[in-house]
Amino acid sequence: MNQKIAVLGSTGSIGRNTLEVARHLNLSVVALAAHSNIDLLEEQARIFHPKTIAVFDKERALELKKRLPEINVVAGMEGLIEAATLSEVDFVVSAIVGASGLLPTLRAIEAGKNIGLANKEVLVAAGELIMESARTHKVKILPIDSEHSAIFQCLQGERPSGVRRIILTASGGPFRERDEFESITTHCALKHPNWVMGKKVTIDSSTLMNKGLEVIEAKFLFDLPLEQIDVVIHPQSVVHSFVEFIDGSLLAQLGEHDMKIPIQYALTYPERKKGIAPCFDFQKYSKLEFFAPEWEKFPCLGLAFHAAKNGGTLPCFMNAANEILVERFLEGKIRWIDIGKKLEALMAKHSITAQENLEVLMQVDRSAREMAQVI
Repeated sequence: MNQKIAVLGSTGSIGRNTLEVARHLNLSVVALAAHSNIDLLEEQARIFHPKTIAVFDKERALELKKRLPEINVVAGMEGLIEAATLSEVDFVVSAIVGASGLLPTLRAIEAGKNIGLANKEVLVAAGELIMESARTHKVKILPIDSEHSAIFQCLQGERPSGVRRIILTASGGPFRERDEFESITTHCALKHPNWVMGKKVTIDSSTLMNKGLEVIEAKFLFDLPLEQIDVVIHPQSVVHSFVEFIDGSLLAQLGEHDMKIPIQYALTYPERKKGIAPCFDFQKYSKLEFFAPEWEKFPCLGLAFHAAKNGGTLPCFMNAANEILVERFLEGKIRWIDIGKKLEALMAKHSITAQENLEVLMQVDRSAREMAQVI
């Protein structure tokens, strides 16, 4: 396999796992990109010898250039786009957290690159534009999220007309059995019971917003109406998702809590290669549980379904506002319980319009962030 890849978000958990898989598969890493962690970028560069490294933080980019004069170090959003669109790149892993991954991913699609999508916000904010561009440029978008990879694998060889519904599983986060939310600290919210992830996605998991974003992503990835997408709480996170067919059959994809498995499937699709994850240990999981979501306790999940149902610019607005509210919670400026309350109030103020173009969405994104800073 001689596939050449670019990893956007190489210093995050998905990016680091992707590089482990790339080394295992002997893939050529042509480009790396990250926000500002130049110490880890330097370490990665000395292992993988990329042609280009993009650093969003321009000052940190200049510092890295001094350390790595032999490598093309670029900066800012323009740098991210350059890394994503290099002529040598065959496959782009989009793992930059948040809406900042949208433009590089779109430009990579326009450049004809196949995409491994780990940044769910890309489809949440601009699903209509992204999927239309992928069809126009005949580009594959392969899911890297464990839930969407599970659905993708279960759908192989199946006809869309045979699908009754897809069922996304959610761990329920650290507060599934909690009834008091007034005193939740950032320390508690960042302790996910099953997965080791970045701060933003971990907080989203605690509010169930992460699952809501995945619902919107699934709607676009699998071209399904919202009525055919369900969520079930599965604390063990062994079943990564289900597909139910019209004859009543259920297919599920199971596995350990290891993101290297869906990453490798995306990188080797349609083939399977020997992986680096250990054999599944059934002795560890004597019981698998499933529960209905508690909508009143976790209003962010319902807000995401509301955004998906109404469409247009509302998912983009919701996504951007949620990013800022999560930041404010992490900074100690608002309470955990305020994330859902303030988000609902903000969404009620948004006037929904069509996803006409990227400029419209970027303006909605900016407006949502400004409003979420002051509410």
